[in-house]
Amino acid sequence: MLIERPNHAELTPDELQSLKKLHAVIDRAIADGKISQYEMELIDRTIHADGKVLVEELALVRQLIQDKLDSGLLSYDWSS
Repeated sequence: MLIERPNHAELTPDELQSLKKLHAVIDRAIADGKISQYEMELIDRTIHADGKVLVEELALVRQLIQDKLDSGLLSYDWSS
């Protein structure tokens, strides 16, 4: 499916830095093949830290977390 965003502007340096930080937080959270409620909350706080949510941040969460959960490469660990 092609998604067009005609009003999309290039990311600012601060937004790029936020995206890199989010990627690092997600990588640490999923390194063991499980994701805990605390880790999901940490990811959520990282996304909202600058007061805005970028489409790219949501895409990163989908790609690195949701797709892996759906395929079984990652599992929830709500016991922690």
